Amino acid sequence: MDCTSPSFDPTAGDLPAEADARVETVRNDLRREPAGDDIAALARRLEGAGPLEVMAQAVAAHRGRIAAVSSFGTESVVLLHMLAQVDPSVPVLFLDTGHLFTETLDYRDALIARLGLTDVRTFRPDEALRAARDPDNDLWASDTDACCDLRKVEPLGRALAPFDAWINGRKRYQAATRAAIPFVEQDDGRVKYNPLAALGPEEIAAWMTAHDLPQHPLQHFGFSSIGCMPCTSRAKPGEDARAGRWRGQAKTECGIHVRKDSPTM
Repeated sequence: MDCTSPSFDPTAGDLPAEADARVETVRNDLRREPAGDDIAALARRLEGAGPLEVMAQAVAAHRGRIAAVSSFGTESVVLLHMLAQVDPSVPVLFLDTGHLFTETLDYRDALIARLGLTDVRTFRPDEALRAARDPDNDLWASDTDACCDLRKVEPLGRALAPFDAWINGRKRYQAATRAAIPFVEQDDGRVKYNPLAALGPEEIAAWMTAHDLPQHPLQHFGFSSIGCMPCTSRAKPGEDARAGRWRGQAKTECGIHVRKDSPTM
């Protein structure tokens, strides 16, 4: 699988001049309620764009109505650094599940300060639902799908309620289930952007090196993908980056990226 982006420059700090003209085109394409065919066509046009340009186009097209969603995990700093370059005031939605590593919470705080993000919003499980469904906080041990629904899917639904578009950091190289994700798609009535989709691990590392960005502390201990503490382990050599998530189960996604109405690409 080729994960390289033809327009990727890890030293880039600004958009190329020709990209500005394309931003207005994207804005015009999305002025009306997006239909599936429109989103599919936009995804094809964006295939030649670099991640910073996709990010800028997304923010320009949905000014004031778009948010980024970040786990502040192993590669989150690249997405957040690009967002800070485009507009550090774009809301960043963070799901504190109650089961995160302390290192993740510390990393979140460090990146907020380092990147100058001005609107990071933390969402937690609804307490009434948690008390009813997971009173002992051990639902993860018996039903990971129900636990993810309670601690991630439902809170994200609340977090996204004011927005009609969102940005996330998924990449095609991370897992077979993500190998075909487009740069833009429609999900549950919203436009969802995946600006880093075409980047591979070497390009992620190059961007971090070029901009002197800090790693998640647990990367030093061999964790390539980090979620909730009870359901995260190290990926083994040769495995997908996300193979350490929900080890021993068929489950590969928490549920927040299960597309409900995306067109077939």
